Amino acid sequence: MTISPSSSGRKHKVTVIGSGNWGTTVAKLVAESTREHPDIFEEDVQMWVYEENVTIAKDSPHHSAVGDQPQKLTSIINTCHENVKYLPGIKLPSNVVANPSIQDAVKGSSVLIFNFPHEFIANILKQIKGHILPYARGISCIKGVTVTDDNVELICEYIGETLGIYCGALSGANIASEIANEEWCETTIAYNTPAGDLRTSNGAAPNGNGGDHKDSHGQISKTKLTPLPQDYPPLDHEEFYKLFSRPYFTVSMVSDVVGVSLGGALKNIVAIACGFVEGHGWNMTAKTAVMRRGMLEIIAFAREFFPETIEEKTLWEESAGWGDMIVSCTAARNWRYSKMAVERGVTVQEIERTELNGQKLQGISTSREVSSFLRARGAEQNYPLFMAVDGILDGKVKVEDIPKLFRK
Repeated sequence: MTISPSSSGRKHKVTVIGSGNWGTTVAKLVAESTREHPDIFEEDVQMWVYEENVTIAKDSPHHSAVGDQPQKLTSIINTCHENVKYLPGIKLPSNVVANPSIQDAVKGSSVLIFNFPHEFIANILKQIKGHILPYARGISCIKGVTVTDDNVELICEYIGETLGIYCGALSGANIASEIANEEWCETTIAYNTPAGDLRTSNGAAPNGNGGDHKDSHGQISKTKLTPLPQDYPPLDHEEFYKLFSRPYFTVSMVSDVVGVSLGGALKNIVAIACGFVEGHGWNMTAKTAVMRRGMLEIIAFAREFFPETIEEKTLWEESAGWGDMIVSCTAARNWRYSKMAVERGVTVQEIERTELNGQKLQGISTSREVSSFLRARGAEQNYPLFMAVDGILDGKVKVEDIPKLFRK
């Protein structure tokens, strides 16, 4: 039964941690939603911005107001309501508040949305640990997993364990520029509501140990959660749907955090393989074969290492599964730059160095970590496509050898 939030004393304050093109896009859409649901959320949405000086281009409509001198990016965003560096040309709601202080941005927020490059995660979490509400809840928009030879850890779970909170995951066939321009697409949010946050029909918390929560392996998590106070509106699938859903951004809510997280991470390996295939001159039917094989290996990986909680239908039915796979293998940068590498006869690492302006292709690091993890377990023979991508990146396997993977 839906619990009316009108009788609750407090509202949820929302903070987006990160302000690249995807982070700013998410801040835009949730700020639109907080205005539409004032009974649940505070209107202003904090957006943490890594401060830098920016010079407005002369052809910008904001040039006359700002001038030629470099200005703080946060000042430009709050004055012009546009992230002129990372999302130029997109008008932001005036209730997006750019904040250069990460600790101030997260202060008092019960909803934290994590949206920044994977490589900065440890440093950013270190800065906010101890400065957030103990009952804050998170959504990670960071696609990836943390892999060592000993363990595979979901990014959302790593965030939760580091900060002592619960964190779900958002992933799907999403391209930031298209969503910012309000071109329709869909996404998947995985959120397994902590028991202590559930409400009965009269709005009260159910009896039981509200601090316990199961992890991605179906075990009681080491992290003891602080339940959401009763004077807040609930934070369940309905509330997160209202926060993220827009007429141009269709949201599907699930509880399968493993499926959403693994789909978002491992498809990057498949996207690199599709780039290799297309760069070599093979056609769409060859790419389709690689995508099919890649999805089989993603499902096999989930079955083998997360058998307790994986729901395979997530990968078949949700945007975070096949939808994200198709977009990543036909339009996203792991595919684009691996294709470019083969066409130019250079390594993907060389393309990364010369074309990405200091940014990294997530598929490269994911491929290396996953292949090392599989070797440590003697399981590499079960994942021929994953291993072939790693071999091609190392120069030990040729792109021409990919069809041999399909011979039984």
